[in-house]
Amino acid sequence: ATKEIAKRYGGLENLGEKLMQAENFEMALDEIVWLITLLANQSVLIDNRLKGEKRKLLTEEDVELLTSPLELATYKDAIMEAMFKGTKRNIESEDENSKNEVVE
Repeated sequence: ATKEIAKRYGGLENLGEKLMQAENFEMALDEIVWLITLLANQSVLIDNRLKGEKRKLLTEEDVELLTSPLELATYKDAIMEAMFKGTKRNIESEDENSKNEVVE
């Protein structure tokens, strides 16, 4: 999925920008539907590989039919929150003395 996102947006950081800057609601919904379809199909592909089955992949039309615009707006918020949490970094500095301390 990461490669497909990179192809479409140039990277995960650009996906976030695209979702935040969607010119209109319809365009934002299209992007969310595409992303949900991609991620849902990852599970289908993994299941097919592990179990040797050939379950049909979801289409964007399937996802649109199975969700409401209100749900998609909620998913957009959840995706953005997950992306922000995933890229958040807590950096802790070591005490400088401990790194260069002389041991006897």
